[in-house]
Amino acid sequence: MFGFDLVAIIKAGGYLGITAIVFAESGLFFGFFLPGDSLIFTAGFLSSQGFLNVWVLAPILFIAAVAGGQVGYVFGRRIGPPLFMRPDSRFFKKEHLLRAQTFFNTYGARAVVLARFMPIVRTFTPIVAGAATMRYSTFVLYNCIGAALWTLGLSFLGYLLGASVPNADHYILPIVILIIFVSILPPAYHIFRSHKR
Repeated sequence: MFGFDLVAIIKAGGYLGITAIVFAESGLFFGFFLPGDSLIFTAGFLSSQGFLNVWVLAPILFIAAVAGGQVGYVFGRRIGPPLFMRPDSRFFKKEHLLRAQTFFNTYGARAVVLARFMPIVRTFTPIVAGAATMRYSTFVLYNCIGAALWTLGLSFLGYLLGASVPNADHYILPIVILIIFVSILPPAYHIFRSHKR
């Protein structure tokens, strides 16, 4: 789907591969294109089918998401304003950083939690929070809350669907498409509002 075969990625990479993807998407420049939401949900679903253990999966994804956010924050804190002057490259687009900055300025500390459910924005928000010198203790708190809601929520949602719905594998693709669609709505609305202004 969209260039990613999620089931194949999960089966090939196992816990380590999924953890690396969640870590990268949570605060590293090159992680913005990774399919975090749908990957976590699908991994949870596969746990219900016996491919993974959800009680191992959910905690390690939470730790990976928190750690990725922390790395992004520290990077933003150290680089600061010069980051916004950096030229575009294969793994860095200034427009993504500016979009995350606008989102952060609009929602403040809550942006760290809300961004978890928004592709691209979730990758750059920790970096912007660091560059904006958000208080570290505040960032840690909101980063943990956002990571818990995102990783634990989606992985257990996928697990519960697979465990409770007969022939749930027939519904996995439509649900993943719905998750992607819903996750795209907030940034699309945000961009629409920005253009109107």
